[in-house]
Amino acid sequence: MPRVVFTPNLQRHIACPPVSVEARTVREALEAALAGNARARAYVLDDQSALRKHMVVFVDGKRITDRVHLSDPVLENGEIYVLQALSGG
Repeated sequence: MPRVVFTPNLQRHIACPPVSVEARTVREALEAALAGNARARAYVLDDQSALRKHMVVFVDGKRITDRVHLSDPVLENGEIYVLQALSGG
């Protein structure tokens, strides 16, 4: 099963422990990982269920390309990392 890991800096703001889920896409993985955790879901996904601008997701070390539909594939033993995006000005 793919493993979804929320980085420690994200866990300072919301409770979201690492979890193994049944999923074939990033969407399925995040839906399963955030099920029952409305606060974490609202922090990671917007009201259209797209990835929020301040979030970044990596699958097996590669940044996902589909931030809207989250259709990037996930391998059975994949690692999904969810973290806050860094910005500067």
